[in-house]
Amino acid sequence: MAWVLDLDGVVWLGDAPIPGAAEAVERLRDAGETVAFVTNNSFTRRSSVIEKLARHGIDAGDLVLTSAMAAATLIEPGTRVMVCAGPGVLEELGRRGCETIDASDPDAAGWGAEAVVVGFHRTFDYRRMQVASTAVRDGARLIGTNTDSTYPTPDGPIPGAGSILASITTASGRRAELAGKPHQPMARLVRATIGDTGIVVGDRADTDGAFAVAMGFRFGLVLSGVTSAADLPTDPPADLVADDLLSLVPMALPAPDGDR
Repeated sequence: MAWVLDLDGVVWLGDAPIPGAAEAVERLRDAGETVAFVTNNSFTRRSSVIEKLARHGIDAGDLVLTSAMAAATLIEPGTRVMVCAGPGVLEELGRRGCETIDASDPDAAGWGAEAVVVGFHRTFDYRRMQVASTAVRDGARLIGTNTDSTYPTPDGPIPGAGSILASITTASGRRAELAGKPHQPMARLVRATIGDTGIVVGDRADTDGAFAVAMGFRFGLVLSGVTSAADLPTDPPADLVADDLLSLVPMALPAPDGDR
């Protein structure tokens, strides 16, 4: 079986590891399970995500998929793209062969963007909202990496990519095409990587749970991120609920022959 693990709120909070996450991944691999890491965080470069997992004691190999990667699949090579997002989006669009310009660039407004990609970044400001929404009103496609309203940190949730995207959809009067969990661009990317059977483990029902439904996978909810026990039951409901990944793994793995 394939395991689709969210990162923020499941493996770490900010830079702080969630206790037992690396051990949980090791147990899954010892049991012969495939483990992929699928994140809606489009800010961080994929290579940096892989390096960060390694620092946390997890060898991810090539099984890291981000919403920036999913967003890039929606855009044809050579497209002029205004980026209202972080370096992860810039990297994936560059790899896709797109022309990119940052929404903060003084020349961005006159660049004639064919698409605007919006994702999480901490430098979002009124100028970026103005330039990006104007480009959309002028005919550029609006693509959001994801709609997560918040982003989990050790100090509590902070505004996420969905909050940034909401300002641009409001200012432009246009709806966005959506790339990350729980939407189909990410679902296609995951299916192409790991197949059609598995379990999604995450810390929020509106993205991870809905993604499990879209994939036809089971949903394992951990309470180590934005969702707490006070939020239960969730919609969609979880098939399994545990305090953290290490606690959830034995609930989902088949029992050893000797324990049956």
